[in-house]
Amino acid sequence: MRLDESIRVAAPPETVWHYLEDPENYLHFMSGITHWEVVGAKPNGLGARYRILVRVGAAEVGGLVEMVEWHEPFDIAWHSVTGVDHRGRWRIREHGDGQSRIEYRFAFGVVGGGIAGLLTELAAALPVRRQMRRTLRQLKRQVEHEQRRLEAELRRASRAASRA
Repeated sequence: MRLDESIRVAAPPETVWHYLEDPENYLHFMSGITHWEVVGAKPNGLGARYRILVRVGAAEVGGLVEMVEWHEPFDIAWHSVTGVDHRGRWRIREHGDGQSRIEYRFAFGVVGGGIAGLLTELAAALPVRRQMRRTLRQLKRQVEHEQRRLEAELRRASRAASRA
């Protein structure tokens, strides 16, 4: 099952990227994530690994994921190493006028499930899509807040420089 959602944010791709590259931020915006832990010495970048748990309905599922693409400031992709079989991707594109379009792609499947697996995937698609949309709205709120904070910091620095 492949799902794709997107949202436009009032921040340039670099601001979005700096927010997404920090593993500490994921618990603040990823809907349903109950655990996000760096595994190993590498906190981010190609090859970084994270142990995650996601609440889907009444169940908590998860496993180990690894970053398999890391193209600053536009693409981050991961796949599962253990646990529920899935792949995900963040695509960040400039949308003009200091804005960005964030695309969240997610693919998952029930390996060897036959008809029962297909039915399980279809049943899971709607709740997963809802979590994706909620994640994007929360990411937008966090990134736009960070952008406003950066702009205020620049204004303060500019005023301080003009007084000196």
